[in-house]
Amino acid sequence: MRELTHIPPPAGLRTPPLSYAVRTGDLLYISGIGPLSADNTVPEGFAAQMQLVLATLDKVLAQAGADRNRLVKVNVLLTREEDVKEMNRLYAAWYGAGPYPARTTAVVKALPLPEFLLEIEGVAALG
Repeated sequence: MRELTHIPPPAGLRTPPLSYAVRTGDLLYISGIGPLSADNTVPEGFAAQMQLVLATLDKVLAQAGADRNRLVKVNVLLTREEDVKEMNRLYAAWYGAGPYPARTTAVVKALPLPEFLLEIEGVAALG
């Protein structure tokens, strides 16, 4: 059986019981990351929340010795359909010219905290 390596959320961050990511073999499974800052606040506005989520995703990938170019699958959950265009713009600016990982975007009724406008999860190849 392969060893599992867990990347926990920062101490003091009010999250549900989860690991930010779990590595098994050459794959890193990244939990849904919401826009929760280090001081347990949620920024106002979609762009600020998206930028915080992407910065946190970069940190999680770095802790595993990877970067965004190792992502193979990304799932984006939004609570408002009108944010899809802005999400695509910010995602493209963050990721760069591509090629992009496979991605699913869904609009959902709610996320773990009512202030969350989005959450992003993914899988990265580390080998």
